[in-house]
Amino acid sequence: MGLMEKNSRNIDNRYWNPGIKAFPVKNVYTAGVAGQRFFEELKENGKIYGSKCDRCSLTYVPARLYCEKCFNHLEEEKWLDVGTEGEIYSYTFLYRAKNGEPKEEPSIMAAIRIAGGLLIHRLGECSPENLKIGLLVKAELKPKDQRKGSIEDISYFKPL
Repeated sequence: MGLMEKNSRNIDNRYWNPGIKAFPVKNVYTAGVAGQRFFEELKENGKIYGSKCDRCSLTYVPARLYCEKCFNHLEEEKWLDVGTEGEIYSYTFLYRAKNGEPKEEPSIMAAIRIAGGLLIHRLGECSPENLKIGLLVKAELKPKDQRKGSIEDISYFKPL
């Protein structure tokens, strides 16, 4: 059953059993116009794009088509390359893998402030002892021939 289809038979109702290994998704998600361009620029040129609202001066990373605060249209022609450097705004340690199994070594996820916007990603080449809010980091991109047009084109962020 698709996302927009109406369920008219009670027998079609299902629940998600967290004990199964894969979530049974049957619909397709698209990144939309803004997301598509963001990922294409990341893949083809290794650039992170943001959009800034002229009305309320908020910067969005990844770029968006509309301001979430004042609903102003953010013209694609005014999108800006915000660079690949930012600072750690917040971070957390992950002690379990996606499947719930314990990890041998914890990984670190961070909210990285880039040009006023926030991007959530992994940290690498960083010891927990040196980790702190405000630490300057830089995106480590995969080689161009390995990029696929997703957030995974950034391998991780590392300290400067």
